Amino acid sequence: MKFRSVFDIIGPVMIGPSSSHTAGAARIGRAARSLFGRLPRRVTITLYGSFAKTYRGHGTDVALVGGLLDFDTDDERMVQALEMARESGVEITFIESEEVADHPNTARLHLEDDQGDLEVTGISIGGGKMEIVELNGFELRLSGSAPALLVTHHDRYGAVAKVATVLANHRINIGYMQVSRKEKGLEALMIIETDQHVDDPIQREISSLEDITGVTVL
Repeated sequence: MKFRSVFDIIGPVMIGPSSSHTAGAARIGRAARSLFGRLPRRVTITLYGSFAKTYRGHGTDVALVGGLLDFDTDDERMVQALEMARESGVEITFIESEEVADHPNTARLHLEDDQGDLEVTGISIGGGKMEIVELNGFELRLSGSAPALLVTHHDRYGAVAKVATVLANHRINIGYMQVSRKEKGLEALMIIETDQHVDDPIQREISSLEDITGVTVL
């Protein structure tokens, strides 16, 4: 096995006790917050596998909520996340599922407010790392380790090429791309990891393209 850095072995700087159950969970929560784009009013968190069995003892509940509050893994406020969420008016509900998930450290977060809702499924893969594996029913693999652009669009010929052309025109290199759809000809999702951050003017340019229905940056 090859490691890219020492942090792949020892894990991140974090508020403990567990890199997989705490730091990884915090990053799942923070990714969900970033995808939602704002602090939600209501969150239902369904836990699977070892997350469901040990989340209180390992601080997984605290970490997920800390991430939703946009705390990084080493933020000292993490231990007060549940109380701070309540004080901010965020209603949190935890559900312990007995369903067997593909990964033992799985959390599904349903975020809501008066403007809309979002459902995100993430897994903690060890060493403080996580992956987002589902977004509003779309399957994907998103690590959060690189800037990422998520583009929803009508499943039509040329949509992917149009977005890639805009990025190329601005000299933004694509490191990874995945396209997912629920059904042929309906809504689809592009996941594009880039070497550079995609600034707001470029996001707006992509949003204005024909067949593009939404743009989110992680």
